[in-house]
Amino acid sequence: MAKTGSEGPHWIGIPARALAITILFTLLSFAVALLLSIMGAVVYSQMKHVAPNLAYAYRHIAFPFAIAVGVIVLLVSLGIEIRNHRRRKVLEGIERAS
Repeated sequence: MAKTGSEGPHWIGIPARALAITILFTLLSFAVALLLSIMGAVVYSQMKHVAPNLAYAYRHIAFPFAIAVGVIVLLVSLGIEIRNHRRRKVLEGIERAS
């Protein structure tokens, strides 16, 4: 029986894919949270007739939000990647048996 180029799923790809997805989603959530918090600070400053505090929007809203989203995405993506890895191993075993 000839071997194909694929030797089965490797566990080393699990943390790499999970980390890549986590970084992308964390950066995206930071950007969106920063945009919305800056817009909120500008609207608030216009209503109260004060200077907008954009550092507050960055430090106290966008950054903690991005950290929280990053932790959640890391846990969820690790769970999904582990589940997919197990599924691929089982399917490969079924394929070899048949």
